[in-house]
Amino acid sequence: MSIFKTGFLMAILTVLLVFIGGAIGGQSGLIFAFGFAVIINFGSYWFSDKIVLAIYRAKEVNPNEAPELYRTVQDLAQKANLPMPRVYIVPMEAPNAFATGRNPKHAVVAVTEGMLNSLPMDEIRAVLGHELAHVKNRDTLLSTVAATMAGTITMLASMVRWAAIFGGFRGNDDDEGGGGIIGIIVLSILAPIAALLLQLAISRSREYIADRDGAKISGTPLSLADALRKMDSIAHQRPLATGNPSVSNMFIVNPFSGRGIMNILSTHPPIRKRIERLEAMASNH
Repeated sequence: MSIFKTGFLMAILTVLLVFIGGAIGGQSGLIFAFGFAVIINFGSYWFSDKIVLAIYRAKEVNPNEAPELYRTVQDLAQKANLPMPRVYIVPMEAPNAFATGRNPKHAVVAVTEGMLNSLPMDEIRAVLGHELAHVKNRDTLLSTVAATMAGTITMLASMVRWAAIFGGFRGNDDDEGGGGIIGIIVLSILAPIAALLLQLAISRSREYIADRDGAKISGTPLSLADALRKMDSIAHQRPLATGNPSVSNMFIVNPFSGRGIMNILSTHPPIRKRIERLEAMASNH
């Protein structure tokens, strides 16, 4: 199912880029956009995890560099019947975590320095269980590809807008049917919307499922609830000032909470409801 959804997202991106290319550059723009879409689709599938890790300057660690973290991931991976993922640390003060990789054999679990420094080990373990649940449920490919595509679309829109402002755009190609300035306007309006829709296409239900399955892996739903409460509070007090909001769907808690429309149309379900479900899960067992 995850592969099908990923293919569907790639098809949407291809259609969108071809439409925009045709609107701006006519037939030549359409051909160029199609070729570019093929390259982006290929790169998103094979290299999107590396791109996201590079954006946040994540560093891979071994058992000697982070023994307790590594042992915890190893223990949870065994409980979840998963291959041992690679472990990364992100140089970020806010406590957070994400998982990436195109399948469980190529999975990565990344945690921030802030999480290691501010959360007790039982809560870190619970968060890692959540991320391994994403790996087990094969959410990682879909979320990483969607984040990469959303970032690409937003970047292209920004490039074209600045080119138009500084006179570097020459889109009035009447012979080939280019839309000229109309094409730029269409791109400027559609691209941010498309990027947001790509994020929202990652169903909020996957976070609820990862909370549930992750709590089963770690065996501590209340520890996960406590970790979510703390991380969400910090994200609202000190939302991430740098980085790309297009990848917010990958984190266990939205690090850009409180920043404009992304707080309204969040890819994450409300923390309050996630905590309520985890507390109910604990009381039922």
